[in-house]
Amino acid sequence: MELFGTDGVRGKAGKKISAMSAMRLAMATGIYFKQFAKTHKILVGKDTRRSGYMIENAIVSGLTAVGFDVIQIGPMPTPAIAFLTENMRCDAGIMISASHNPYYDNGIKFFDAHGNKLNRDKEEQIEILYNDDMRIDRAQAVNKAIGKSKRIDDVIGRYIVHIKNSFPKPLSLAGKRVVIDCANGAGYIVGPTILQELGADVVVVGDKPDGFNINEGCGAMHPENLARVVLDKRADIGIALDGDADRLVMVDEKGEVIDGDKLMGVLAVHLKNQGTLKGKGMVATVMSNQGLDEYLKSKDLTLYRSAVGDKNVVEMMQKHGMNFGGEQSGHIIFSDYAKTGDGLSSGLQALAYLVQTGQKASEAFNPYESYPQMLVNLLVEEKRPIEKIKGIEALKEKIEGLGIRHLFRYSGTENKIRLLLEGKDEEKLEAMMEECQTFFKSVLA
Repeated sequence: MELFGTDGVRGKAGKKISAMSAMRLAMATGIYFKQFAKTHKILVGKDTRRSGYMIENAIVSGLTAVGFDVIQIGPMPTPAIAFLTENMRCDAGIMISASHNPYYDNGIKFFDAHGNKLNRDKEEQIEILYNDDMRIDRAQAVNKAIGKSKRIDDVIGRYIVHIKNSFPKPLSLAGKRVVIDCANGAGYIVGPTILQELGADVVVVGDKPDGFNINEGCGAMHPENLARVVLDKRADIGIALDGDADRLVMVDEKGEVIDGDKLMGVLAVHLKNQGTLKGKGMVATVMSNQGLDEYLKSKDLTLYRSAVGDKNVVEMMQKHGMNFGGEQSGHIIFSDYAKTGDGLSSGLQALAYLVQTGQKASEAFNPYESYPQMLVNLLVEEKRPIEKIKGIEALKEKIEGLGIRHLFRYSGTENKIRLLLEGKDEEKLEAMMEECQTFFKSVLA
């Protein structure tokens, strides 16, 4: 597919994600969901990018043009759209966000009536409709069949109550100083509100969005900013969200970033000990460290690995009857509470664990030694099929001969190739990574 990537459609606003392409994509989406429609309502939310105004209006035009009524709820986290789509009995939900990307990018994510992200097959069907001029033309409504739109500003309370209910009722965050970095994004209102209502002493940063500062030197992509504030305010822990608040990165009281794999490992074991973990294990992606695998095995739990992307994690969780999984990058899914990665819900589960155990974050979330791992992102001119690149098999054989695990993949949202190497010998890793970078620069630059 040319249109859809790892997580919906994403690209530079005004170019790939233009008013015209957004309207046409909305029309194609409306045509697709018409066959399942019960309420003829579609929910639309967005993050805090300036381009969201342009794209939102284009989407509303496209959906109403094919006969859907649209509910606009303004800036809200991606997981809130998933929850509210089902809660408000809509036929589908749309989130306008480029997640962790800079302000000049934007994207469009889709949810079905149950709040689930669309699988590859459904995206392909929408893309076929997007490219079908005749279907687009025939589907345009006339007379009383044209849809309408309305903006609702008070649904934020539903999501706040929903997330607060995921925090164990006997517990309180009283006595805990928590720093939250909202990345100047979609979680800038709900995040601090939830923590304050649960009793925490909250220090807030990254809560002044201006349309252009989303993810800029802040949030989950820049936890060093959060670390400085945690140390300065002598906080117990720090929470960083990304632009659409579906990702969580945490910093302990020493100002150290908590490894995402270790965080998931601890929470999986905690769920097991509480008797609430389903499927005798969890799902992570091919990016997760081998140390997580070994730690879970020591606790009689199984780690299943999916392709990168939280919707791939969710699909594998459903396949194996599991209720917990995630990505080391911070998309953590507690499916008892959320249908997708939810930075706020996941953060509350981690905070609940700290309250219950009485441990400091630096002790609680450091249960094992990780294998040395290196990840490098390289800009590329074109995304040629990796398996067809001349010399790639010889390179892989050399890497494997050194006992190093490797993963080479293109970003689904940017013109980048991601190179991952993992092994016990750090010097060998560094030398091999230099060789890999030289190789890929020579064939893809």
